[in-house]
Amino acid sequence: MAASFVLFHDRYSQFFVSQTRSVATQALHYLTGLAQAFRKNMERMTEVVVDSEYQSLQHFVSHSPWAYRPVMDQVALDADRLFCGDPDVGLIIDETGIPKKGKKSVAAARQWCGNLGKVDNCQVGVFSSLVRGASATLIDCRLYVPKEWTDDRDRCDDAGIPDDVVFESKSQLALGSIEHLRSLGIRFSWVGIDGGYGKEPHFLSTLDSMGEQFVADVHKDQLIYLNDPAPYIPERKTVKGRTPSKYKTDVPGVEVQAWATAQPKDAWQRITTRDTTKGKLQVDILAQRVWVWNKEEATARYWYLIVRREVDSKDTIKYSFSNAPQGTTPERLAFMQGQRYFVERSFQDAKGTAGMDHYQVRGWQAWNHHMALVMMSMLFMLETRLEHKEKLPLLSCPDIAKLLSTFLPRRDANIEEVYRQMEYRHKQRQASIDSAYWKQFKALGVKPM
Repeated sequence: MAASFVLFHDRYSQFFVSQTRSVATQALHYLTGLAQAFRKNMERMTEVVVDSEYQSLQHFVSHSPWAYRPVMDQVALDADRLFCGDPDVGLIIDETGIPKKGKKSVAAARQWCGNLGKVDNCQVGVFSSLVRGASATLIDCRLYVPKEWTDDRDRCDDAGIPDDVVFESKSQLALGSIEHLRSLGIRFSWVGIDGGYGKEPHFLSTLDSMGEQFVADVHKDQLIYLNDPAPYIPERKTVKGRTPSKYKTDVPGVEVQAWATAQPKDAWQRITTRDTTKGKLQVDILAQRVWVWNKEEATARYWYLIVRREVDSKDTIKYSFSNAPQGTTPERLAFMQGQRYFVERSFQDAKGTAGMDHYQVRGWQAWNHHMALVMMSMLFMLETRLEHKEKLPLLSCPDIAKLLSTFLPRRDANIEEVYRQMEYRHKQRQASIDSAYWKQFKALGVKPM
């Protein structure tokens, strides 16, 4: 496996070579550090990766001019090759928050952080994951830059944010990702999104108009119509006054939760969606064609409402819209809806084994460089799992990381090196303590001993 890891890096080495310099060696050191180090920051990487240097890795990630976008695009193309255009391949869009302290880290702001389950200071990335069954890997990412950043050009310049970066909502970033991946020729049968995006009517209408099939989670108070709402603009009733311009309907709407609650027991269909480590996963499904209207367009959309209820927990209910063709079976709708689970697994593996959230960098380029290398690491793990699927069906990303950590050469393989590194860390720690006391003494006007 160690040899395969080096060969995998060699496939990508062209992206780290310019006309005047190659940083392919540093790329290999960084990828190796993501596999070997317990904490995936550069200080810990240099403690385990043979011949690596902290300053060299720092320059490679933060300042080296290699372009991250071609690397990400090649990851997407290689993932597409692995899945061979299978009709069960979906593109799942989701975001993840990475907690950060201070105001210097690029795009860090007080915003919702799903990782913490609350509003806190963090960075948020919008990610795209290519998924087929239990196989998934990240193939694109976009850093969300809050308006408080894009409105402050000096702050953007300090963080290295390019001049052409303007404020885009998360749904706009998601649409940009989908369009870009399609331009590369990436094949997927539908797009899966959570309620944070599904609650935006314009986003769903845009996907539908683009010809993209989707399954979008929506909130329980989402309004539906059981008959065509037939939107119209009222006639002007008097000579005076403003001419009506907003659409209205005379058809009453109903919230999806209220509609589902009113359905009889025999309307629910029990479906087995996938195999799990605890047995087959069964859910109860309602699938109904309904009218959806965003109160802005002249016509309503005729989509599927999918209601999914966990068998073991009747209170756990999920609501989704899909513009899948009429006649799509409940089994197919349930399968597509359930695939969103695997993007969460992608994030777990990316953070737990590839160091997605372990970085200690501040700038725009460094953030994107790090994510491109994390995506490379995740792709290698997917390729390895698929290659050994027959003989090792339970091979996981943590298993692969453990094997790489063990069989790749290690700098800390002897006791002398372990002691040397410990003494170095102690010196750094003592210097930090001394600096803190010096600042206190200086503030008090006392001369330190």
